[in-house]
Amino acid sequence: YFFIYHYKSTSGSRTWCHERSQEGNEAEKKEVEEKMEKSEPAFPPTFSVSEIKNKQRRHLMFMKLKQEKRKQKMQLKKKKKKEREALGDKAPPKEIPKTIENQRVYDETTVDPEDEEIAFDEGTDEFSAYFNGLTNPQVLITTSDRPRGRTVRFCEQLATVIPNAYVYYRRGLALKRIIPQCVARNFTYLIVVNEDRKVPNGLVLCHLPDGPTAHFKVSSARLRKEIKRRGKDPTEHYPEVILNNFTTRLGHSIGRMFAALFPQDPQFVGRQVATFHNQRDFIFFRFHRYIFKNEKKVGIQELGPRFTLKLRSLQKGTFDSKFGEYEWVLKRHEMDACRRKFQL
Repeated sequence: YFFIYHYKSTSGSRTWCHERSQEGNEAEKKEVEEKMEKSEPAFPPTFSVSEIKNKQRRHLMFMKLKQEKRKQKMQLKKKKKKEREALGDKAPPKEIPKTIENQRVYDETTVDPEDEEIAFDEGTDEFSAYFNGLTNPQVLITTSDRPRGRTVRFCEQLATVIPNAYVYYRRGLALKRIIPQCVARNFTYLIVVNEDRKVPNGLVLCHLPDGPTAHFKVSSARLRKEIKRRGKDPTEHYPEVILNNFTTRLGHSIGRMFAALFPQDPQFVGRQVATFHNQRDFIFFRFHRYIFKNEKKVGIQELGPRFTLKLRSLQKGTFDSKFGEYEWVLKRHEMDACRRKFQL
């Protein structure tokens, strides 16, 4: 209410003006309420955080909205949990959330391990000599020309993960000249680590003497000193190898390439595990050491290094950039059009 006073000598005039102003304001208020009742309800306009021009205020509002959504989600989760506890055995089964993995488009080249055709291919492919115990892996690791310190340290740490691996500097030699020398010295693999802007960004994995050759993009490479709460440096024991989610024929070939890098007789005393985990065609490499705390609990420590691989091409035979025959090449705009279809 707005109070209007006319200051005069007598107090009666002030009281009369005050009462008249109250009556007028109440009449105006009633008129506004009647109009609002007759008219349709006015809802506030849709609010968008992106409309806030000030960056700090926009960030604060976004964090508040995020916290509110999280609280609502937790409250709903607790409510459902109480309902399930109250119903007991009569509770409905839990809902399985939809993810890109469980909504995956079926691939015609999915491998059945019990298929006779797959067993025949495994017995006659380039890795059969290794899996039959006829050869032992010997790995040569080199780099691109004039590597920087980070790439050199990455190669040295990779050599401590792969048994029987040796690091040699490139010295400007072409790969076509290096491959015959590796074959003459009984190496079974050649690994070339490329770099860009002083960071490892590519890896060529060539199986000797007859191929195949795989080219990967390297990302998220972390050296041992950059890993938090890492364990002590790895020992010389042969590690165990875990291959996850290599289900298609292409993924099966890539998995066998990784398996042939390590000896088949892991030394369990060292308690070291090398893991190649495929998820959405990204291959995550981790190196851990485990310890049994009791009959039910197991503790693990990451030893490093860690990195992520993305397959770019698979070539028949050894490395040949000009006349090589490619089994598979990544075509991003065609193959990555559907997010739920994976190649490996």
